[in-house]
Amino acid sequence: MTERIYAAGLLLHGPADRAALADGAVRVAGATITDVGPRDEVIARAAPGTEVTHFPDGTLLPGLIDAHVHLAFDDHSDDPVGALRASGAPALALNAAGAARRLLDGGVTTVRDLGDRDGVGVALRDSVRDGVLPGPRILAAGAPVTVRGGHCWFLGGEATGADGVREVVRANLAAGADLIKVMATGGTLTPGGPAPAEPQFTVAELTVAVREAHAAGARVAAHVHGVAGVEVALAAGVDTLEHCSFISADGPAAGPEHRPDVIDRIAEAGTFVCPTYSGSLDRAAASIGIDRLRPWLDVVLRQHERGVRLIAGTDAGIPGAGFDEYAVGLSWFVRAGLPAPTVVEMATSRAAEALGLADVTGTLAPGRDADLLVVTGDPRQDVAVLGAPGLVVARGREHLPGSARTAPASGIRSTV
Repeated sequence: MTERIYAAGLLLHGPADRAALADGAVRVAGATITDVGPRDEVIARAAPGTEVTHFPDGTLLPGLIDAHVHLAFDDHSDDPVGALRASGAPALALNAAGAARRLLDGGVTTVRDLGDRDGVGVALRDSVRDGVLPGPRILAAGAPVTVRGGHCWFLGGEATGADGVREVVRANLAAGADLIKVMATGGTLTPGGPAPAEPQFTVAELTVAVREAHAAGARVAAHVHGVAGVEVALAAGVDTLEHCSFISADGPAAGPEHRPDVIDRIAEAGTFVCPTYSGSLDRAAASIGIDRLRPWLDVVLRQHERGVRLIAGTDAGIPGAGFDEYAVGLSWFVRAGLPAPTVVEMATSRAAEALGLADVTGTLAPGRDADLLVVTGDPRQDVAVLGAPGLVVARGREHLPGSARTAPASGIRSTV
């Protein structure tokens, strides 16, 4: 099996509390990391003839994880719901393949696809895994579980009552889903559907989804906005809360409903929260001003300060959330007041833990999959540098991002 070594002026292992390593290196055999440490020591342990690519001015770190995407949606469309409903499975699959490649261009080597149609996510997952198409590792949820006429009903996961929930969950798992997505509240993407603050299921109904999923070794992600929905999802024992915006019953214009008691319960439960920050916040700030956004940023800051385990995800595919703007979303966590090293952890090791992949990716250690990227600059100082990777490696497969094809990172190749 061919071995390769990647070395850089700075090596970041993963979690924010680990010491960074100057002049570090990673040795890769096939799709697996086999050695990590000081560059000279890793090289000394390698077999003669092993290729070394050294980035003296670069930072080498784990591949990024986008914990919330919708690969089948067209992020360039003003009406992604209409475009999806008008598209057949082949068109959706083609769009999803393009979205996956754009994510990989941005240094994202793992995604959680939280809602598609016609099994597009599962099929693309397998094609990427087998090397047929370029893209990140995909955890696919299939059609999200929703009520009749509920949020994203058009994806095919409508259910009525506990028995209906059980049926949809089992069908998704039988079709190859890696996890289950439930729509605990309404949302803004579904015209005429329940409002974002309105719960769609009872505790008993969501508990059925959680028990069915956990019995099959799968996790449950809950789309949830309003406080009442958060309380239902927590009581049911979901694994991650998506958005968790604390939107009030009076709607977005009224701002979020600040509930420290509920935030503390999230922290005590150890439930992960994915606020889904993306480039849409740039456009919102330009339109309504940063002051109007500040209450929403403060909700996330309060969660961080009270010990909630936040992870990074973009909701890419919905209006305003592009597949190539992952790092822009990270920058908004910093603008909310979170430390940059914490944000890097949210995008790597902590996200891997939330997805059940802590032993697979998210850190650079022997035995982990070879998911890594090289950037210029230190993301612990400026997360924006993550937006321009010079090299991406996804499960051992090298990928040169589009922006790097004309101005590649300054890698120096040699052999041991």
